[in-house]
Amino acid sequence: MARARRYDPERRERLVDAALRVVRRDGIGGLSHRAVAAEADVPLGSTTYHFASLDELLVAALHRVNAGFAEELRNRPLPGADALARLLGEWLGGERSQVELEYELYLAALRRPALRPVAAAWTEEVVTALAPHTGRSTARALVALMDGIGLQVLLTGAPYDEEYAREMLARILNEGPKEQAGGLSDAPAGPPGP
Repeated sequence: MARARRYDPERRERLVDAALRVVRRDGIGGLSHRAVAAEADVPLGSTTYHFASLDELLVAALHRVNAGFAEELRNRPLPGADALARLLGEWLGGERSQVELEYELYLAALRRPALRPVAAAWTEEVVTALAPHTGRSTARALVALMDGIGLQVLLTGAPYDEEYAREMLARILNEGPKEQAGGLSDAPAGPPGP
């Protein structure tokens, strides 16, 4: 008589940890039930029992990596441009492979519809954390700007420019005077010559 398998929350968490290590090391393309089982040092059947599909495993992984940023916002004082620029710098200045992992899982939602609700929920969570201080529309603009800056830093390898981020965040928040000349983000003075 075969023994009934039972759901094991600890093993499930161990498998999510293993999946995150695989994606960090090999990218989403390297993720498979077999790779996760090997990384977690468990039988292959354990991964398919707890996660029927790779998308289900990726959803659990994305939930895990999304947990921290909005919580940081909720635990800090009123998020003005200085505080947001500093937080973004701390996040981007942390372990690069962790930031890359978070973005890789977030952007995987472009091709994997099962991940879209989780990616959208993360965005909504950050907007919700900012909205009491800024209003929803402004919060959405802040999230878009921070995402854009984060992607540019990761894709170009350029160092994070906290002063530039602070200025752009301040513009969205309508903080301080707008510099007309000599600012970090000056537009060209006019069209190029003939």
